Amino acid sequence: MNASSHQPSDLRRTRAEKLADARLYLCIDSRSEQGDLEEFLHAAYEGGVDIIQLRDKRIEARAEIAALELLGDVARQHDKLFAANDRADVCLLTGADVFHVGQKDLTSEQVRRVLGPDVLLGRSNNSLVQFAESYADPELDYAVIGPVWETPTKPGRPAVGLDTVRAVAEHVANVGGDKPWWGIGGVNADTTPEVMAAGAQRIVVVRAIADAADPEAAARELKNLVG
Repeated sequence: MNASSHQPSDLRRTRAEKLADARLYLCIDSRSEQGDLEEFLHAAYEGGVDIIQLRDKRIEARAEIAALELLGDVARQHDKLFAANDRADVCLLTGADVFHVGQKDLTSEQVRRVLGPDVLLGRSNNSLVQFAESYADPELDYAVIGPVWETPTKPGRPAVGLDTVRAVAEHVANVGGDKPWWGIGGVNADTTPEVMAAGAQRIVVVRAIADAADPEAAARELKNLVG
C-alpha cells in the first residue's frame, strides 16, 4: 500500500503538516524509575518539543501500551505528534501518529500493510547510503541520520560524524527533496549549533531533555537553537 498513491485523508494531511513544521524530536523511555511520565510529557511539550517517541526495550507490551496511551492523551492536549517505536501492533492499538523503525525492523511496505496510509513513517540510518535509500522510499515520511556522536543510548554504534551530516545535506539539496530529516546522537544544547552548521534543520534528542533538572527549560533552549 503506497501512502503517496492515495488521496490523503484529513488525518494524514494534518499529521504531515505538523511533521513539516516540526524541528525538535524527543525520544524517551517510560520513566518508570522517576515515576513522573505525565508531568514530564507536559513539560517537554510546553517547552517546544514537536514529537515525542516512546522507546523502552525494558518493559512488556501492556506497560508500553499504557505509557503510549498516556503519551497520546498528553500529545492531543498540546496538539502535538506522538510516536511509537519498532512494534507495529502497539502503534496500531494506541493510534500513534508516527511509527519509527530501524534498519533491521519491518520494511516500509510491511508497515503499510499493517498500519495503512495515515500513520507517518520514519527510519533510522547509519550511513549516507542507507539515508539515500530511505529518503527515496515513497513510503517513508522522514529519515534520521546518526548517531552524529557516540552516545550511551546506542552502545556499540560508531558515530557517523559531522562529515556524514554534511554529505546528507548535500544529497538532499542535489535531489531537491523536501522530506524532513533529522540528526541524532549526542545532540544537546552545546552540539546543536554544530549539527545545524553541518546542514541539519531538525534534531532528535534524548538525554538533553530526559536528564535535565528542568525539562521544559531544556526543551525551550533547544527549540530556540533550531528555530
